[in-house]
Amino acid sequence: MSDQPSDRRRFRRIAFDARTELKQNGQQWPVQLVDLSLKGLLVQKPAPWLAKGDEPFDVDIHLDAQTDVSMQVRLTHDDQGQLGFVCEHIDLDSISHLRRLIELNLGDEEELHRELGELLNI
Repeated sequence: MSDQPSDRRRFRRIAFDARTELKQNGQQWPVQLVDLSLKGLLVQKPAPWLAKGDEPFDVDIHLDAQTDVSMQVRLTHDDQGQLGFVCEHIDLDSISHLRRLIELNLGDEEELHRELGELLNI
């Protein structure tokens, strides 16, 4: 396997377990969060899965009783029992919580600033 910098993900994923819900058109699915990044998330595919893959989803990740990360996402892939989503919109409070979570898990402030720069296309 190649270890070239161009092969690395632009946004490092962190494994994280939190109560997570997907919503679309009045339907709601509790899902198991596999990992997340500043740009999206990966979840285990719930059964039954009757969503419309071409329409946006809302996702709520409950970090604790008072803190949620909420974002609007789009399905990018559905394979091997997992669903990958890319973030289309996130509010300021949610991105602040997500940034702090990523910062704590990366343990590397330079890496966090690089990823934020990529996210903002700086």
